[in-house]
Amino acid sequence: MANLSQLRWQCRRGTLELDLMLMRYLEASYEGASPDEQTWFVELLTLEDNVLMPLLMGEQQAEIESLRFIVKKIRSVSPS
Repeated sequence: MANLSQLRWQCRRGTLELDLMLMRYLEASYEGASPDEQTWFVELLTLEDNVLMPLLMGEQQAEIESLRFIVKKIRSVSPS
């Protein structure tokens, strides 16, 4: 499991929307997630904001199934 303090820092992005969505998932779901899901979240955090924003806003779909899964989970803990 990645260090939570480090993950909190990585969740701080260029826009408030990204910050809120990523932090909500981290605080509500990350620790109880499977090791695979945790890995996918960490992988998602490596994406640039200009790639991440359309994924989390539902404007685009990730090509990789694991990233589609984690995006869906993040969107499910974020209010619409």
